[in-house]
Amino acid sequence: MKSPFKTYKIDNLFFRTFAGFMIIVLGCTVWASYGITSREMVRTNTRYQQQFLDKINKELASRLVTIEQVSLSTSRNNDLVEFLGNKSEGFDRYQESQKITQSLANLTYSIPIIQSIDLYMQEPLSGDSRSYIQFRRLGEEDKQAWYPAISQTDFAWSREHQLPGLQGEVPVLSFARKLIYDNKYLGILVIHIKSDMLKNTLAGDTVAVNRMMLDGGGKPLLSIGEAPRPEQLSEWITGKNGSAGFSRIHQGFGGKDSLFVYSVLPDYNWTLVEVTPWSQIIAGSVRLAQVIGMIGVAAVLLMLLLAHRLSRQFTFPIKLLVGAMSTYSVNGRSSELPDDYTNEFGAMFAGYRKQNERIEELYQSLQERYEQLRKAEIEALQANINPHFLYNTLDQLNWMAISAGQHEMSRILELMGRMFRIGLSNGESLITVEEELTHIQCYLEIQQLRYENNIHYVIDAPAEVQQLYLPKMLLQPFVENAVVHGFSGRSGGHIGISIGCVNCQLLLVIEDDGVGLGQLVPAVSGRRTGGYGIRNVRERIAVNFGPGYGVAIQERLEGGTRAEITLPLLPERPGQETAEPFKTAKDRTIL
Repeated sequence: MKSPFKTYKIDNLFFRTFAGFMIIVLGCTVWASYGITSREMVRTNTRYQQQFLDKINKELASRLVTIEQVSLSTSRNNDLVEFLGNKSEGFDRYQESQKITQSLANLTYSIPIIQSIDLYMQEPLSGDSRSYIQFRRLGEEDKQAWYPAISQTDFAWSREHQLPGLQGEVPVLSFARKLIYDNKYLGILVIHIKSDMLKNTLAGDTVAVNRMMLDGGGKPLLSIGEAPRPEQLSEWITGKNGSAGFSRIHQGFGGKDSLFVYSVLPDYNWTLVEVTPWSQIIAGSVRLAQVIGMIGVAAVLLMLLLAHRLSRQFTFPIKLLVGAMSTYSVNGRSSELPDDYTNEFGAMFAGYRKQNERIEELYQSLQERYEQLRKAEIEALQANINPHFLYNTLDQLNWMAISAGQHEMSRILELMGRMFRIGLSNGESLITVEEELTHIQCYLEIQQLRYENNIHYVIDAPAEVQQLYLPKMLLQPFVENAVVHGFSGRSGGHIGISIGCVNCQLLLVIEDDGVGLGQLVPAVSGRRTGGYGIRNVRERIAVNFGPGYGVAIQERLEGGTRAEITLPLLPERPGQETAEPFKTAKDRTIL
C-alpha cells in the first residue's frame, strides 16, 4: 500500500491528520464523560429509589397486614361461625344476621380504608342493597374479579378492580378468605379496601411516577402511572435476585430502555416496583456530554484554524517552487522566487535558480546542434528520394519492354524526362501543387500504358490551391502503392486525388479501390516499393513542419485505401532556415 505522504498534498495531509486526531480525542472525552456520569447517576438514583420504596413498602405493609389480621380474627368469631352453621329460620335468624351485620359494620367505621365487606354463605338473607355489608349466595363467587386469586388457596389478595357503589363504581383491592370450621366449608369473607388510599401511599410525595405492587407470582395488584407490558415484567422477574435491587430492561416504554428498581420486605408476599425510563435517568449525563461536546467543538475549530494557518505557512514556499517549476519554459519568462528565506526553503530556491541557468546553457547548445542536424537531414532525405524513384521507374520500363513491346517506349521516355525535371527542380525542396500534379499525371499515364488504359484516375484541385507550395514528390509513393499493391493481380482500378483547404490546412487525399490494407498482396519478386517512399514522406513532413501535420492511412468502407496528408498553407516558397520555427527534440513527432 502506497504511503499517504507520497500521494496527498502536504497541506491537506497535515490539516486532515490534525483534524482527525482532535475529533477522535473529543469523541473519546465525550463518550467517557457520558459513560462515567450515567453510571453514577443510575447508581445514585437507584439507591434513593430503593430507600423510598422500602419506606413505602412498610407503610403499605402496616395497612394490608391490618386487613389480613381483621379478616383472620373475623373468620374466628364464634357468632359468625354459629350464624353460618346455624339452620334456624324466622326471627331468630334475622336477629343473628343483624348482629353479624353490626359487627362487620363496626369494622368499616373503625378502619376507614375498608370500602365494604361481602359474606358468601349457603342461604343468605336479603338485606339493604345500599349497605356496605352484603350477604351473598355461595356459588356466585366465580363471577367476581377476585375469585381467580383465591380459587387455588384459602386466602389471597386480588388485583385492582371496580366495585359498584352508591355513587358509581369504586376502584378497590379485595382480600378474600375461605371460612372453614371443623373441616366444613362455610363460606367466603371478602374485605374490599379503597385502592385510592393505597395509591396515595404508593405515590408518596412524587408525581409522574410509575410504581406498582406485585403479588408473589409477579402479577400486578395495584399500579400508578404507566405499567410495563407483561413480557417486560416476565423479563424482569426472571432476572430479579434478592430482596432489593435493580435491573435494566431493554425496549421498555415507547420502545426504549427502562430501569426497574424493586423492594421486597421479608415475610410479606408482595413486591414494590418502580419503573423509570432510562433516558430520564441519564438526561443529566446527556446534558453534560452535550456541554463538553460544544466546548470541545469550539476548541477543535480553534485548533483547526491554527492548524490551517500553520499548514499554509509551511506549504506556501513549496507551492511557490512547484508553481515556478510547472510554468518554466526555456527562453521564457520564469516565475520570481523570494530571496528572503534563510532556512531550508532558501537553499531550495537557490538550487532551483542554478539549475535553470544550467538548463538555459544546455538548451542553447542543443539548439545550435539541432539546426545543423536539421539541415543535414533535409539534404539527405531529398537526395535519397531521386535515386529511389529512378530505380522504381527503370524497373517499370524494363517490365514494359518485356511485356508490352517497343512501340510505346518513346512515349514513356518522354514522360520520364518530364518527371525527372520536376524531381530535380533545380535543387529546390518545395514546389507548387501544380508542378506536383504534373509529376503524378506523368506517372499515372505511364501506368495506363502498362495496364492498357484499365487504370482510371480523377484529380480535383482548385486553381487557387495549385499555386500553394509543398514538399515535392509527396503523392507519388501513395499512388505507386495503389498501383503496385492495391491493383496487384487485377487488370486495373480507379485512383482519386483531391487537394483542398480545410481548417486552415492543406489537405491532400489519395483514394483507390484496390484490395485494401488488410489484404495486401506481396509485390512481385519481393520488391519493396511503397514502404520506404511513405516513410520518407512522413519524415520530411516532420522535419519541415513539426507536429500537427503528417500522414493518416485507413481502409475505405467500400473497399480500397484512403490516405490523407495534412500540410500548412504556404502561399510562397520560404527559405529552408525560416520554413518553420525552431522545434525542440521533445516537440518532434514522427506520425
